[in-house]
Amino acid sequence: MNPFQKNESKETLFSPVSTEEVQPRPLSLPKKPTPKICGSNYPLSIAFIVVNEFCERFSYYGMKAVLTLYFLYFLHWSEDTSTSIYHAFSSLCYFTPMLGAAIADSWLGKFKTIIYLSLVYVLGHVVKSLGALPIIGGQMVHTVLSLVGLSLIALGTGGIKPCVAAFGGDQFEEKHAKERTRYFSVFYLSINAGSLISTFITPMLRGDVQCFGEDCYALAFGVPGLLMVIALVVFAMGSKIYRKPPPEGNIVTQVAKCIWFAISNRFNNRSGDIPKRQHWLDWAAEKYPKQLIMDVKALTRVLLLYIPLPMFWALLDQQGSRWTLQATRMNGNLGFFVLQPDQMQVLNPLLVLIFIPLFDLVIYRLVSKCGINFSSLRKMAVGMILASLAFAVAAAVEIKINRMTPLQPGPQEIFLKALNLADDEVKVTVLGDENNTLLEESIRSFQKMPRYAQLHLKTKSQDFHFYLKYHNLSVYTKHSMEEKNWYSLIILEDGKNISSMMVKDEENKTTNGMTAVRFVNTLHKEVNISLGTDISLSVGEDYGVSAYTTVQSGEYPVVHCRTEDKNFSLNMGLLDPGTAYLFVIINSTNHDPQAWKTEDIPTNKLSIAWQLPQYALVTAGEVMFSVTGLEFSYSQAPSSMKSVLQAAWLLTVAVGNIIVLVVAQFSGLVQWAEFILFSCLLLVVCLIFSIMGYYYAPTKPEDLQEPADKQIPPTQGNMINLETKKTKL
Repeated sequence: MNPFQKNESKETLFSPVSTEEVQPRPLSLPKKPTPKICGSNYPLSIAFIVVNEFCERFSYYGMKAVLTLYFLYFLHWSEDTSTSIYHAFSSLCYFTPMLGAAIADSWLGKFKTIIYLSLVYVLGHVVKSLGALPIIGGQMVHTVLSLVGLSLIALGTGGIKPCVAAFGGDQFEEKHAKERTRYFSVFYLSINAGSLISTFITPMLRGDVQCFGEDCYALAFGVPGLLMVIALVVFAMGSKIYRKPPPEGNIVTQVAKCIWFAISNRFNNRSGDIPKRQHWLDWAAEKYPKQLIMDVKALTRVLLLYIPLPMFWALLDQQGSRWTLQATRMNGNLGFFVLQPDQMQVLNPLLVLIFIPLFDLVIYRLVSKCGINFSSLRKMAVGMILASLAFAVAAAVEIKINRMTPLQPGPQEIFLKALNLADDEVKVTVLGDENNTLLEESIRSFQKMPRYAQLHLKTKSQDFHFYLKYHNLSVYTKHSMEEKNWYSLIILEDGKNISSMMVKDEENKTTNGMTAVRFVNTLHKEVNISLGTDISLSVGEDYGVSAYTTVQSGEYPVVHCRTEDKNFSLNMGLLDPGTAYLFVIINSTNHDPQAWKTEDIPTNKLSIAWQLPQYALVTAGEVMFSVTGLEFSYSQAPSSMKSVLQAAWLLTVAVGNIIVLVVAQFSGLVQWAEFILFSCLLLVVCLIFSIMGYYYAPTKPEDLQEPADKQIPPTQGNMINLETKKTKL
């Protein structure tokens, strides 16, 4: 097995079969001999194709890495909506290869299809980047541009997906089959390199670069768009030296027509007087050759095993959606490096490069030496189990995150926190309706309180008496509070007197791992605060309190503020994700007003490194399931049906993403329960798949070889007569 082979979640690629298996197809050869690389048998044209593939994969995975957080933070969609649109886009990317293959095989040919759809691809990136510019339009404009851009990108990337690899194989002469095989290893490596580098770099462009006062999504989308422009230019530069086979029809279309004719013919001849036939596909014999019908019969046996497969992809593809959202609620500070939530996706391509040779050269061989018959179907079943375990681990991590977040007040319960803005210590005593002491605490001036105090009510709403002692002054006040709420008691100083006011906090200050801020203004004038291009608020004079505002995490060294007679700036420092801050604007003797900062909800404590086990499990499952599944299914189908298998395999990925879309929109479950649901569903599907595999009788390779005198010329096409190769670079 190729140690650099990329599994189907990234790409499915095939190399042409040997000349003993199919008739060589005519090619439009160039007038001059094809230029070679440094005197070798490798055509110079493949260099352009490999560079093109690297840039295109960088473009696609780089854009996709930041997509979920773009939906969440820039377009302000909910987690469920962001997840649904993300998987709708992924699903569309796996439906459009059918269209691209049909265009290439029946109309334009591979070269023109790649050129034209790459132009669509570039246009999609441009539109998508424009939709990420805050200065262009409002929310509706951004949403429309984003959806149009994603649709164009899906058409472009899906349309060229089945063309590029096969077009590279067309560059080799039949006598150079060995070099062609090594080319595909390099091709796989370029995919891995593009995916690995882009999923690490683009989150840095998003989070570490500020554009218009916030995360730079326009740059994170623009750089992948630039790489796609480079991919198109590089590919076009090799135009004069490419071998360009003409379009010669699509076998997928022939198979579909054969099946449809068999079904309709059987339906039209359902009379009891007509003799029955051995197989339902035999009803196509009036129109289609016997060999094609036999090949379709063998194909349907494999396609039956494909029915349970979409559930695996439903779990695997959530790395870029639900798992990224989970990472936003975790601490990405690793000590030596701060990891962005969307950068965790880089683990998948990295671990794939490690696991494929590890499984192929070590684990499978050890299992074989132990005398265990580890068949392909068993490997796929184990891969499903590993993916299921990965989601069980993800559920455990989610529960751990929930336990480390502040508790929510329940029925007949409130959370109370006191904030002393006086210039000296104040003793606070909270009395119940029977003058019994519920809470007593001395609070220093501007002391940062670590947590809320929990108080119990006798009814849904209750009056509490507060006794404040400041120097020799005692103040009594009463505040009414309702159950299931957070409250802040703010102690104010007015000359030598003190007073208090009760502020009702929002129930959920932070959402989706974002940062929440609010302000208390001790100045005698109203303050207008600008937190970004589209985030501004006003705080009233004389201890006015603002509502919580959600902002992006990161450094805020200069926050512009103004009153009616002066402008000044506040240094809010570093704002961590998932944290709620309170800023008190105070006068400074010799300087402009300053901000005193305290945390209402502390920073996330659970390290993002806790996601490593679930990534390791799901990637191991991916290697065992995806690569093995393709090899098995290809060994069980005739050579002429391999392109149909590729189309069916891509469709299982598309259906899997649709499953996630449906569950995210309609399940209504909390996140850890949704993870458990997916884990259990995959276990059930694994059981069904295992039963199907138990009763499946494998086809021997010699059974798939038709006699030479009965062979029919296979329809050549974009994805036709292609098979995986066990290669080593």
